[in-house]
Amino acid sequence: MSGGTEAFPTLGSHCAEEYCHQLDFLPFTCDSCSKVYCLEHRSYKAHECSKVNLKDNVVIVCPTCTRTVKKVAGESEAVTLKKHNFDGSCSSAGRPAPKARCPVPRCREELLVLNTYSCKSCGSTVCLKHRYPTDHACTTMKNGKFLGALAKRNTSECGSSANSPVNISKGFKTLKDMITRRFDNLSLQVH
Repeated sequence: MSGGTEAFPTLGSHCAEEYCHQLDFLPFTCDSCSKVYCLEHRSYKAHECSKVNLKDNVVIVCPTCTRTVKKVAGESEAVTLKKHNFDGSCSSAGRPAPKARCPVPRCREELLVLNTYSCKSCGSTVCLKHRYPTDHACTTMKNGKFLGALAKRNTSECGSSANSPVNISKGFKTLKDMITRRFDNLSLQVH
């Protein structure tokens, strides 16, 4: 059955549902069975799609290591668990793998998908609280590249005015020292 009207024969399609066949000008194509349906029959449940289970993502909890294992479509749970046990990712010690933690001393933040940052300079994985090079033991901080670049940026004449009281970028030893001195100068200007 072709779609459209006499004036526009290629416009729209008829619903593939057995008892519907409604001409729909904005038809929906099922991503599982690739048939065309009207608005009423577009959901998997409405047209009783037979291939919907191929799109399901099912996970199984391994009884040995308590990790989640993705089940392959058309495979039984036992076969999926056997593959998991033999591929070496299952630790048969009976305890779950230790959770990833932030490597910064005294930080016990658990590293999850949403709060993990990988430093572009040193490559270490830290929590979002320690994402700046000054907050974790970054190799660029040890080499002095970061502080050198920061000092170079602060000594540039960009944005400085003639009535600036003190050049605060000279004579600082650490970033904390520079920030403290800058704050002290601001408080002197206010009083």
